[in-house]
Amino acid sequence: MSKRSVILVGGKGMRLRPYTTVLPKPLMPIGDYPILEVVVRQLAYHGFDHISLAVNHQANIIRAFFGDGSRWNIRIDHSLEEVPLSTVGPLRLFNDLPENFLLMNGDVLTDLDFGRLLDEHAQRGGIYTIAAARREHLVDYGVLHADGSGALTGFEEKPKLNYLVSMGVYAVNRRVLELIPPGRKYGFDNLMIDLLARDERVHVEPHTGYWMDIGRADDYAQAIEDFDRMKSRLIPNLGE
Repeated sequence: MSKRSVILVGGKGMRLRPYTTVLPKPLMPIGDYPILEVVVRQLAYHGFDHISLAVNHQANIIRAFFGDGSRWNIRIDHSLEEVPLSTVGPLRLFNDLPENFLLMNGDVLTDLDFGRLLDEHAQRGGIYTIAAARREHLVDYGVLHADGSGALTGFEEKPKLNYLVSMGVYAVNRRVLELIPPGRKYGFDNLMIDLLARDERVHVEPHTGYWMDIGRADDYAQAIEDFDRMKSRLIPNLGE
């Protein structure tokens, strides 16, 4: 079955400066490959045959590198944002999206099975699926709990908080396009608020494997180190 992915690659990578003053963030190297090439190779391995890149910042550089995708035996096309449209707004630029497709950021390093995520989403018949990773945060302070009168009701010494976060990878039903206003910014946060208001069931799919968002310099450095150890796991088809 044909599989389509839309990858968001229009951001300026402000948190990765000064690196991204020269290269767009999707072309930042991870080992021997730009991070977006890693993603393209993974999508091809998991059965995707059509990738659409939503480009904006330094679009010509990205287009020149990826071309039509023939180098990876996958079809790649490009859609240029005339104005920044945030993380969901660019979907309105496409008029040929299938009933279900993958939407993802172009700076995600993960061993998630993208094909399975999309297949299971389609089988559920839902409108939106969020791939999620569990994170732990250590609070460096003693946390006080007080009632309305100011009386202490509880105390926690440097508690650990556990929570699920979005991985920047989503399986989407085309019905979402009805909610997206044309020609202006509309982000993931706006979509979640609107879907909750409509009482739509959004599925959260926890991923217990590897995930790293390379948006910050320290995470980027960690991703480079991890990639050297996990190359064959992250790009199973590397020898093809």
